[in-house]
Amino acid sequence: MGEAKMIARGTAALALMVLAGCEEGAPTLWSKIAAQPQVAPQVTRGREVYEAYCTSCHGSDGAGDGPLAADLPVAPPDLRHLSAANGGQFPSDRVYEQVYGYPGRFNTSVMPEFGPLLEGPSVMVMAEDGATVRTPRALVDLVAWLEHVQQD
Repeated sequence: MGEAKMIARGTAALALMVLAGCEEGAPTLWSKIAAQPQVAPQVTRGREVYEAYCTSCHGSDGAGDGPLAADLPVAPPDLRHLSAANGGQFPSDRVYEQVYGYPGRFNTSVMPEFGPLLEGPSVMVMAEDGATVRTPRALVDLVAWLEHVQQD
């Protein structure tokens, strides 16, 4: 981020604090924003897709504790540990397959097939086997967010 942009953000944050009447030392909107690492726009869009379609089962942060989780016959997995469960490698191809569903081919679990809901503009994605696959951008964004939230 350029210096001018950082100064502008700092000035805007200071103005917000003054307008909000924040007390010195109290957590502020700016301190919360500044503490978060910068993320790519793709990850931000992916979070929006996740919030629209996934939180009811997987929870707001992917822990598998969404409001519908207790009513499901199989507990939703904790999506924050996919890499750890796969030797430190994020299983992007398996995530694409599970979320999209590829009707009747891969998705044989309780999880619905989201392919039709994610249709729209597409991009080319290189699969783990080197093949190039046309993939809905919303799905690519969602997978980018899931990869972003991985924990050890």
